[in-house]
Amino acid sequence: MPKRLLPPLAALALVAGLATACSDPTPDAEPLAEDLATALEALDLSTVPLDATEAQSQVTAITEDLGERRPTVEVSDVEQGETTADVTLAYAWPVADDVTWSYETQARLDLVEDTWQVHWDPALLVADMGPDERLEIERVTPVRGNVLAGDGTVLVGPRAVQRIGIDKTLVPAARQATSARDLARLVGVDAPDFVRSVAAAGPRAFVEAIVLRTADAPSSGRIEAILGARSLDDELPLAPTASFAAPILGTVGEATAELIEQSDGRLEVGDRTGLSGLQLRYDESLRGRDGWVITRVSEVEDDPANPAPEIEPSTAFEQPPEPGEPLRTTFSRQAQSAAERILSGSRPASALVALRASDGAILAAAVNDRAGGQPIANYGRYAPGSTFKLVAALGLLRAGATPSTTLSCPRAVVVDGKRFENYDGYPASANGRIPLRSAIAQSCNTAMINARGRIDQAGLADAAASLGMGVDQDLGFPAYFGEVPTPAETRTEHAASMIGQGRITAAPLTMATVVASITSGATTVPYLLPEVAQPEVESTLTKAEASDLRAMMRATVAQGSGRVLQGLGPGIGAKTGTAEYGSPVRTHAWMVASDPRHDLAVAVFVQNGDSGSGVAGPLLRKFLQAVR
Repeated sequence: MPKRLLPPLAALALVAGLATACSDPTPDAEPLAEDLATALEALDLSTVPLDATEAQSQVTAITEDLGERRPTVEVSDVEQGETTADVTLAYAWPVADDVTWSYETQARLDLVEDTWQVHWDPALLVADMGPDERLEIERVTPVRGNVLAGDGTVLVGPRAVQRIGIDKTLVPAARQATSARDLARLVGVDAPDFVRSVAAAGPRAFVEAIVLRTADAPSSGRIEAILGARSLDDELPLAPTASFAAPILGTVGEATAELIEQSDGRLEVGDRTGLSGLQLRYDESLRGRDGWVITRVSEVEDDPANPAPEIEPSTAFEQPPEPGEPLRTTFSRQAQSAAERILSGSRPASALVALRASDGAILAAAVNDRAGGQPIANYGRYAPGSTFKLVAALGLLRAGATPSTTLSCPRAVVVDGKRFENYDGYPASANGRIPLRSAIAQSCNTAMINARGRIDQAGLADAAASLGMGVDQDLGFPAYFGEVPTPAETRTEHAASMIGQGRITAAPLTMATVVASITSGATTVPYLLPEVAQPEVESTLTKAEASDLRAMMRATVAQGSGRVLQGLGPGIGAKTGTAEYGSPVRTHAWMVASDPRHDLAVAVFVQNGDSGSGVAGPLLRKFLQAVR
């Protein structure tokens, strides 16, 4: 039977229907959306089809100020139509380690000849971004935290300073070296170094010579009399005076290259940061958290003949800075200021430490300018001399002696060929057989040395530990607790240890701690930072032992080498000391005191002095009078 042929029109219709049924469906837009997200993460659009050749150059211009930052970009939604697809992109820019800029944008994909391509619009990179805009990022420095005294008042806070230097735009090149030398002489900096700094700086630079407190700076008239010299107003975190507890509090200034390298990106060139002391150790909390602002800025070039309307920058992202946290100390402004004022009259390097005896709070830790900025009050290492006899006396009490136990106090004693004598001016009436309390009060060297057989070096170390000496503690700042080496290497060394010589060392803070333990009747650990966890120490000092030691200290004032403190009121106790050092032999001068009525334990150290009572004593007396 012959095949049935379709009419020509029907055949054409069938062919057309078959062609429609076999053609490809609209391609999926999601793969291109994912490719676009990946390209945007790299800020490189070369891998995706675009409808604009200028897209990559605009991306580069828009994000140039963001540096090496790259976003994470995810496709959160794709709504596909027949010829267009709307894509929602979720961005997360790492602005800083703990700051992220998150937002969403909309991108449009167009179907062109069965292929999707990206319709370029700067707004798909940053919402509301215009073709003539770019991003600018700015880090906002937070307000630095203050350092507080024990009563909550500000010790270190913003204070007016003058930044003094040469503005190279105000002085001809031929005169710059002369101006630099003249300014260096005026403000007391090294002239050759400053001349070199000025020469090396750019032609429009302001080259800083020094930063001075406004009260200490030369007048603007004297500065500006030098061609090109200027002073700029500024503020810096400063203590009440330049010397106020400076070795402990430290300073704030421009970050050094070393600190920037160690900061893991926290610091940048030009940042202010702690440079030393507490300001350095607690810089991260004092400095606070940086803020960040990202703004959209117009890049339209102004045509003088046809000026464009001014376009104000608009904020795209803002993270406000968080101010630094205050750092509370136990310092007393009155006590610290009094100590520094009193020590300023001492010609050798000197230090004074005052503790609140009841709990060990550091009220003052002062040094004079002869100390050269070194923290000798809290970290010096010196032989404590006869002030250590308080430790030896405790050891003897534990070995069975009492304050009334008699000891032999001749003018001199020889141990293995080493001759020990009493200090010059020791009262002859106090030689012979004298009780332990008198040996302490009169500071008889030979009596303590003759008693060395009652206690070994380990016993001395144990007695020292009971008084807070010789056991290291972390106080949150550098502190030296002294050392009583054990065992003694020779019998001569053990004899010297009985009078605070040999290898025994202490800082003024150490000896103030010894006195605080005696005054309070319990082993004391000093502290400066109340919010830093303090070590827990179980007291090994008994009330009876402390009472006997306080009585010996009172006898020192009443009838012994501490008479310089007489008349300051009842209960005042003290111990004097001199310690030989160096070659030729010189002596450190020490005096420590307990003032129970005013809850004070004080140690004064003078690097070079003939006697504790004659050199350190007057300083100690003035301090006790000043802080009552």
